[in-house]
Amino acid sequence: MTPWLGLLVLLGSWSLGDWGAEACTCSPSHPQDAFCNSDIVIRAKVVGKKLVKEGPFGTLVYTIKQMKMYRGFTKMPHVQYIHTEASESLCGLKLEVNKYQYLLTGRVYDGKMYTGLCNFVERWDQLTLSQRKGLNYRYHLGCNCKIKPCYYLPCFVTSKNECLWTDMLSNFGYPGYQSKHYACIRQKGGYCSWYRGWASPDKSIINATDP
Repeated sequence: MTPWLGLLVLLGSWSLGDWGAEACTCSPSHPQDAFCNSDIVIRAKVVGKKLVKEGPFGTLVYTIKQMKMYRGFTKMPHVQYIHTEASESLCGLKLEVNKYQYLLTGRVYDGKMYTGLCNFVERWDQLTLSQRKGLNYRYHLGCNCKIKPCYYLPCFVTSKNECLWTDMLSNFGYPGYQSKHYACIRQKGGYCSWYRGWASPDKSIINATDP
């Protein structure tokens, strides 16, 4: 068993494309949570891949060209390889070689970066402007906040550091408006609230239910 199998229970997020094969089940996660809970967050292009005999179905090792690092400077300042299960049923991730730039998140084990379908992985050109700004600085500002999923009504925030995440109600579990355009940021008095990014955060207005 590779270290990635143990990782699946630690970090759930939306994957690239669909949800993957039958046995791979992931809990939805806002991109900010994926950012804050990852050891490594980078923008990179895949330039090669190989299959190594590690784990029940082998491990895919992607060679990447790192464009920018957003998180993980102390863990692994430069990433050259990323590891994932070869089988999609074990949440292995399939990436195109020499085609796209990707936003990649993952964990570090024994000096190696591991990722998969349950991590937040997306083509860079598919990210919204708000998500890109979130990666640069907004998500980091909200790592002490808690994004609380709402799966059915009624649902409420129960502490001042929570933002209510309602994408599951309107988008059936897939990334919605809050995921694409909002960050949960700490405001005046320690309260956390959703921030669109159209203007500087208002330190005098607290709205934990917006949008």
